[in-house]
Formats: sequence, C-alpha cells, structure tokens
Amino acid sequence: MHEKLLILDFGSQYTQLIARRVRELNVYCEIHPFNKIPALDSAFKGVILSGSPFSVRDENAPFPDLSKIKKSYPLLGVCYGAQFLAHNYGGKVLPSKHREYGRAR
Repeated sequence: MHEKLLILDFGSQYTQLIARRVRELNVYCEIHPFNKIPALDSAFKGVILSGSPFSVRDENAPFPDLSKIKKSYPLLGVCYGAQFLAHNYGGKVLPSKHREYGRAR
C-alpha cells in the first residue's frame, strides 16, 4: 500500500502547483474539493488545506467539517488553509489594511 496525501481544494490558483511539488517528492496525492471529502483510509498520512480567494472572515467563506480528519491526520494549511485552522482551533485571524491574493510585496 502506498502512502498518500489528500489536498483539499478551496479554490486556490496554486493547488495544482502544491500537488506537483508533493509528487516531485515521490509522494502520491489526491486533490478533492473541500465540500467532497473522500473516505480516508490508513494509506493517507496527512491532509493539506489549500489557499482560497476567500478570507475566513468573509460571510460566504467555505467551512467544511474537519473534526474526523483533525483527530486522525496531521494537517498543513496553506494561506486560507492556515487561516481556517487558526480561526477554528483557538487562534485569531485579524483584518489587514491590504488584501493579498496571489503575489504580494
């Protein structure tokens, strides 16, 4: 059985790039939409949460239920994914004077 990672896609323009980098490290990964989380078996070794054009502070921001995943698998949040983890598990996500999506200085 091969080890694999799950990438939950929140609409980031970089999700495919994340997957390509993971695969370049000879790790199999699957990309699934954040609202269609597949059943995870013991072959999955972790979950990556992608970025998104949303902020967790947005009214219509995606908020999947990760309670089963959080208890069983390591999580890595990238951009929105990091906001999501902080916002939902004890941290604070505060507004900025400048919106960042894509390249920023």
